[in-house]
Amino acid sequence: MTMSQGKTILVTGGAGYVGSHAVASLRERGHGVVVIDDLSQGHRAAVPAGVDLVVADLKDRAAVEGVFARTRFDAVMHFAARSLVGESMVKPELYLNDNVTAANVLIETAVKAGVRKMVVSSTANLFGTPDRMPIDEDTPIDPGSPYGESKYIMERLLHWADRCHGLRSAALRYFNAAGAHPDGTLGEDHSPETHLIPLVLDAAAGLRSHIEVFGDDYPTPDGTCVRDYVHVMDLADAHIRVLDVLETRSVRYNLGTGTGYSVREVIAAVERVTGKKVPVKVGQRRPGDPAILVASSARIRTDLGWQPRYDRLDDIIATAWAWRARHPRGYGPGRGAGMAAE
Repeated sequence: MTMSQGKTILVTGGAGYVGSHAVASLRERGHGVVVIDDLSQGHRAAVPAGVDLVVADLKDRAAVEGVFARTRFDAVMHFAARSLVGESMVKPELYLNDNVTAANVLIETAVKAGVRKMVVSSTANLFGTPDRMPIDEDTPIDPGSPYGESKYIMERLLHWADRCHGLRSAALRYFNAAGAHPDGTLGEDHSPETHLIPLVLDAAAGLRSHIEVFGDDYPTPDGTCVRDYVHVMDLADAHIRVLDVLETRSVRYNLGTGTGYSVREVIAAVERVTGKKVPVKVGQRRPGDPAILVASSARIRTDLGWQPRYDRLDDIIATAWAWRARHPRGYGPGRGAGMAAE
């Protein structure tokens, strides 16, 4: 199931990690794309030549309205958000204000412009620490952080935009995006970097002295936390694939490979892929880290036939390592902090 070619899609956060891969996938499938990104975490170099990049903050209503006034969009994909769970626990008001305000401006402007389809990058952090795994769509929502709460509020805004204005939406909830574009042109470049796989790759490459494991006494097979990892190209595919469903209804899907890997298993996989030893130090647990978090994707597989092409951890890491090898400094200097594109 794929959307017919020739549509025009607005992608917020399209210069960031998942957003840039979605832009590339949309272009590969024959769609026109316009990107809004404030470049606080996104990168100009991640936006392909020929794609219109509007540098603007989504909270700037006039700027957003100007983008919709210039172009008629068939759909919107929303990736832009502050996305650091730990930071949100320290600065909850920042996340609850920025993420919710940005989403509200975008939704209101899209409705006024007559757009009737929106796909949003949500989070499996909506579910906090559930008592059963894997986490499916029927798991009770209990956000595990202000970041998760901001995404839940966004989903509720979309619920009422559908009820009141006919804006059909898809919210895709996932934990850990990983990997890079198979041609090596796009990859993961955050500042600060908080994701496990790029941090372990940096340790393998000698760019950091070691990787710290936060606790090795969890009730898991090797004592370290277990998480699932979804390749960024598989996430991009899901975001595009779900557009067809929005012809008739709004949907909410969880995304995962169904398989969790421990921190030590990730480190071992990096060592296999790179052929390099990763220095490890064991530290204290981080407050609030659940032992296991794995998302189910059974529903989207059944409904849409979505199937991860990268379902082996080593294959995911291999694409990330290829990007690192070609871009040891990422996209280059000039990174900042702010509205990060996920």
